[in-house]
Amino acid sequence: MKKFTFRLQIVLDMRKKVLEDKRLEMAKVIKRLNLHIEKLEELNEKQANIIRDLNKLYEKEDIDIGGMQTYKSFSSKLYGDIRNQEKVISDWKKLLRVKQIEVNEALKQVKILEKLKEKEEKKFNDYINYLEEKEADDITTTRYQAKFN
Repeated sequence: MKKFTFRLQIVLDMRKKVLEDKRLEMAKVIKRLNLHIEKLEELNEKQANIIRDLNKLYEKEDIDIGGMQTYKSFSSKLYGDIRNQEKVISDWKKLLRVKQIEVNEALKQVKILEKLKEKEEKKFNDYINYLEEKEADDITTTRYQAKFN
């Protein structure tokens, strides 16, 4: 009995490969985005610690102006770093959205061919079933005729 072969199987395999590549690219973007988010959290934690330390300096009786200026300048630098990190995260989120769209498009392309394959396979199987029924009818008819001849 003839086995079903999908005539566009090579194209389907290529599209599946493209989909897998797009998913890997998206995973890399997610990993990088998470690293940048962790870095932002670290910067925010440092900023909170500096503010807490600066407030402790304000509470002391003998005020250390030099120490306060150092904390303030470091706090200002951290504030800039935090803003830059937020911009980087925003850029990575935009890239992630692009990658998600690419993955969705690749997935659609694969699903289209898979649906076509399913339809062709069903059509093939229906035809094979038709041939088997026809053959069974022929055998039955031949036996019936042979019995009465």
